[in-house]
Amino acid sequence: MKIWVDADACPGAIKEILFRASARTGVELTLVANHQMQIPRSPLIRMIQVAAGFDAADREIVRRVAHGDLVISSDIPLAAEAIEQGALVLSPRGELLTKDNIGARLNMRDFLDSMRSSGIETGGPSALSQADRKAFADQLDRLLARAAGSS
Repeated sequence: MKIWVDADACPGAIKEILFRASARTGVELTLVANHQMQIPRSPLIRMIQVAAGFDAADREIVRRVAHGDLVISSDIPLAAEAIEQGALVLSPRGELLTKDNIGARLNMRDFLDSMRSSGIETGGPSALSQADRKAFADQLDRLLARAAGSS
């Protein structure tokens, strides 16, 4: 298993959890973003900078992700493509996105996009809370333990 991070929108607290998990478990971690960012010096952690542009990081992750890898993203279309390729997807709030729930998420995303395009304010997500960080860390630990047990 490798971990791929849609790093442009990933909160710093979540990246820190991922850096510690990579060091603890030996799992490769790759951040993909359209701007350079600081990462710890580690043979397990790397950064791929893509050209600026709509969904450039998403396309790079989809191009590289393999069956059994883990993608960290709150981008629903990216999640759907990664799931289709056999990857696991975890949102920064600790929600595991699967074949069973991604269709409903895509529908809700499209519905909210339609509302926004017609001028209706839908608001954005709330700030990442301590409970969200804990939910993410707990779910990540479960996924990494499961992957270690199957290898």
